[in-house]
Amino acid sequence: MAPTKKGILERLNAGEVVIGDGGFVFALEKRGYVKAGPWTPEAAAEHPEAVRQLHREFLRAGANVMQTFTFYASDDKLENRGQSLKLTGAQINEAACDLARQVANEGDALVAGGVSQTPSYLSCKSETEVKAIFKKQLDVFMKKNVDFLIAEYFEHVEEAVWAVEMLKATGKPVAASLCIGPEGDMHGVSAGECAVKLVKAGAQIVGVNCHFDPLTCVKAVKMMKEAVEKAGLKAHYMVQPLAFHTPDCNCQGFIDLPEFPFGLEPRILTRWDMHQYAREAYNAGIRFIGGCCGYEPYHIRAVAEELAVERGLLPPGSEKHGMWGAGLEMHTKPWVRARARRDYWENLKPASGRPLCPSMSNPDSWGITKGDTGLMQQKEATSQQQLKELFARTKSN
Repeated sequence: MAPTKKGILERLNAGEVVIGDGGFVFALEKRGYVKAGPWTPEAAAEHPEAVRQLHREFLRAGANVMQTFTFYASDDKLENRGQSLKLTGAQINEAACDLARQVANEGDALVAGGVSQTPSYLSCKSETEVKAIFKKQLDVFMKKNVDFLIAEYFEHVEEAVWAVEMLKATGKPVAASLCIGPEGDMHGVSAGECAVKLVKAGAQIVGVNCHFDPLTCVKAVKMMKEAVEKAGLKAHYMVQPLAFHTPDCNCQGFIDLPEFPFGLEPRILTRWDMHQYAREAYNAGIRFIGGCCGYEPYHIRAVAEELAVERGLLPPGSEKHGMWGAGLEMHTKPWVRARARRDYWENLKPASGRPLCPSMSNPDSWGITKGDTGLMQQKEATSQQQLKELFARTKSN
């Protein structure tokens, strides 16, 4: 009989570093299993071998949380704007849970069932209606007995609180992660106040994910931590940022960048950037450290390698990776062998190879949020007239 694994709170209470996995929707879109636009996770049921393999790569890289590939797997999102799937939300969620559990059992990893923001909330549906959407996913997570729950990728703390209230009622440990930066949520609630609201609602782990680069996200979580402690509350902290540099983003984050989503590659962080991120997060008191969109397994391996001393081990994936370029000692070219040292890679300023491109962009900044007509969701496909109006607005901006 396999030994019982320590739970997420048991690990965090002991001061252990928990490493999350990466951004499945972006990674699987690049591999041809997710459609950009809806970003829904039907691949869990349609192509389980692809999802399973990505889980395994993150596990090998050092992740010890396998999040179910259930991002945007709520029924209202699965049927939004003309999407017509032969699979039900329950089928996708169940398949995702099975895959995450299978791979988690191959190592010392936990399974986290995740819910995210809904089209229903953006369309001003009631609290009761939005919570009913979450309950459908939660029913599957409880049936499959996930180890803990995450409410992640919420732009509005109000909806995140509703999610946490539903997750908390299950009796499972609850983490809550907003896709916000230091400026706060899309209704202007500060990052610190967002965290306080989430902890009061029942979240034991709070933080941010997606929308911003690692150091910006760490800054936001530091603000959360300060506010929670000032309020006399206790929590653990998590961060799962983008793997893209976003110094030019506004409150909405990277989806406002003109390069989103198909031209972001020049912004990708190197593995050495990930070492800096992991150290900054750890020094800030964050112990649940992972990644979101743009993260590949080598990024997570870099996080695990940076914190190897604190964790007491290197990940299996480090068998094929010399620390700080040490493997280059075996290269045939002497000038490449000369790069087998930490100071070279720590101080490198990578060139983009794009002499005619700017270093920064101008975000779109439409400034719309919940209740705006442009965000009202529909089952029907976006019409040509609706697209024409959007194209015209883009030109006027």
